[in-house]
Amino acid sequence: MRVAVVQVAYGDDEAMDDRVDRVAALVRAQAGHDLVVLPELWAPGGFSYREWADRAQPIAGSIGSAMSAAARDAGVLLHAGSIIERAEPGHGGAVGVGADGHGLWNTSLLYGPDGALVAAYRKIHRFGFGSGEPKLLDAGEDVVVVDLPGAAPHRAGLSTCYDLRFPELYRRQLDAGATVFVVPAAWPAARVRHWTLLAHARAIEDQCVVIACNTGGTHAGTEMAGHSQVISASGEALAMAGAGEEVLSVDVDLDAITAWREQFPVLQDRRL
Repeated sequence: MRVAVVQVAYGDDEAMDDRVDRVAALVRAQAGHDLVVLPELWAPGGFSYREWADRAQPIAGSIGSAMSAAARDAGVLLHAGSIIERAEPGHGGAVGVGADGHGLWNTSLLYGPDGALVAAYRKIHRFGFGSGEPKLLDAGEDVVVVDLPGAAPHRAGLSTCYDLRFPELYRRQLDAGATVFVVPAAWPAARVRHWTLLAHARAIEDQCVVIACNTGGTHAGTEMAGHSQVISASGEALAMAGAGEEVLSVDVDLDAITAWREQFPVLQDRRL
């Protein structure tokens, strides 16, 4: 499976609509890959809390439509990072509001090579310790694992940024058949060591490939960590980006996941 990890870097001086056009072009440039991955909230801004309500859209809004078209034009499976979703009837999302009553979610979108929506994942663990995401967004409730087209029996588990700190989510994905974890993020530079270490940990403990796409640049006063990475099921760093905008093109051997699990069958010894 040939994977393109598109580490988008941006600042507050770039208008959201301009960034959507620019990133759509970046996706189209990845034709020939099987899977393309974008970062969390690259369009509305990962730390641009004050703008989220104004920049929220239904899944079939202008951002989703642009990403659907880009996936179709490139002929790729596109993990389009995430948007601030304002769910509306008839747009592929829930009607009304979530349990916390906000009516907004941090929602990741996955599009097939034909441009059709394959899956949507609402971020379960909201970052902010009572402020930020918990104050503004509803929490997702569903664990999402999807088949990788043409790569049976391999499946991809979807999660987002802060989720990476909660290993029980990845055990749930593992038990649902995941062999690959796809993790878009807007992870700050102040905790870059946590970002790299936790991605390795999730790969090693679950014997899954981790494809982790972070953000670069500085926006809303926050310097982003970059360092997107692809980690093998045995814990080897197959590729690692720097801090700025960059595309990692990586050939991931899915058969190696099965071989490693057979060679070192640690998962068979789980007891709890």
